Amino acid sequence: MRLIENRRARTVFLVVVLFTLLAGDAWRYTLGWLGFGIIAGLIAAASVALLVVQRSRWRLNSLPYPLLAFLVLAALSIAWSFYPGASALGVLSTWLTVAGAAAVAVTYSWTEILRGLGLALRLVLGLSVLFELVVSFFIRHPVLPPIAQPGIDYAHLPDKIPLMLYWSRNELFDGGKIQGIVGNSALLSFVALLGIIVFGIQLFDKSFRKRWSVLWLAVAVLCFVLTRAATNIIGLVAVLVVVAAVLLVRRAATARGRGLTYGGIVVVVLAGAGAALAFSQQLLQLLGKTPDLTNRAEIWNSVIGLAQQRPVFGWGWVSYWVPWVAPFDHLAENNGVRQLHAHNAWLDVWLQLGILGIVVLGALVLSTLARSWAYAVDRPQSLPGRPGALTSATLLPLLVVVALLVQSVAESRLLVEYGMFLLALAAIKTKMGDRDELARP
Repeated sequence: MRLIENRRARTVFLVVVLFTLLAGDAWRYTLGWLGFGIIAGLIAAASVALLVVQRSRWRLNSLPYPLLAFLVLAALSIAWSFYPGASALGVLSTWLTVAGAAAVAVTYSWTEILRGLGLALRLVLGLSVLFELVVSFFIRHPVLPPIAQPGIDYAHLPDKIPLMLYWSRNELFDGGKIQGIVGNSALLSFVALLGIIVFGIQLFDKSFRKRWSVLWLAVAVLCFVLTRAATNIIGLVAVLVVVAAVLLVRRAATARGRGLTYGGIVVVVLAGAGAALAFSQQLLQLLGKTPDLTNRAEIWNSVIGLAQQRPVFGWGWVSYWVPWVAPFDHLAENNGVRQLHAHNAWLDVWLQLGILGIVVLGALVLSTLARSWAYAVDRPQSLPGRPGALTSATLLPLLVVVALLVQSVAESRLLVEYGMFLLALAAIKTKMGDRDELARP
């Protein structure tokens, strides 16, 4: 029986895809880049096959035009790239990631995506807590990845190994930030934030058993607290503000009421932004951040200086930086470890695709946000003249995109792996207008 006709196979495939995107480093640390490449290649092949088999369910012109423009611009940049070989590799990776998102958007309903994302998040968070417990109780010292990672000479590491190289720092009971199976506290924090969103939706929408929803929501909150990533704390605040705004708009019964509600939301947002700017130093101290945002300012200055040399079209698309070619071989280093991204998605796009890239990505983000907002606040028309009921689950694409946008200020994950996948998925799925069972009549 084909994958698309077998419910269990459909679920397994979706969970494997999402787990690999969210915890790619777990595969790379345990199986190496070759093992990860095989898994990613199989997923990509299956995704392309799903698109081919279901070619009657989608058309090229049904995909978001800004997304298509971004893919085309990335491919064209090979022509002027300073590193054409690396650009070709980056373009292939990006195209296959978007192909995976398109395959999921065409094959699965929002209900299935919510369920699959919940299962994948349970795996990542549950294994992360278990991993940190094993390290703390049995290994009792920081742990390096068992598989040597490219560009790092493990045989000649300095006496004081840079903290960023450790898979786990054994800080579960020492007050430090845990890293889980993904090997990065900021990344685990974002996974926990996604967990709070997904498990919270499942709890309030009653689409999963209440006691299990409460349990996993507590696990997600625990991981979020134990990682304490400043950007994602801001992301959680933004998500809660958006939830409140959606609920207010939903309660407005008339067009005039909605207009007044939107006006009030704009005033509150502007006032909040102004207060954040006015008290930025105090907020940074409260979040435990230094004025240079943990060495990010130095990286940003280096990226800006390089981007200004090719401001319009950029140096060529590459997604993750490749440390074996110039200018990435000496572009940025943090705590003794060479960086593979700009720690800001928008600066990264400017560096790689220039101002034109920023405009195209901005159009993609804004159009996706607009459709996701409409999906969250507008009642579905299940039958002519009979609007259906709004549910908590219709918030999913909006909240995920908001969380990604906040993260994009301090990380470049929006451009790679789960970031590009989730953005493309939200863009494609909302453009298709498939509300399915999430909006029950």
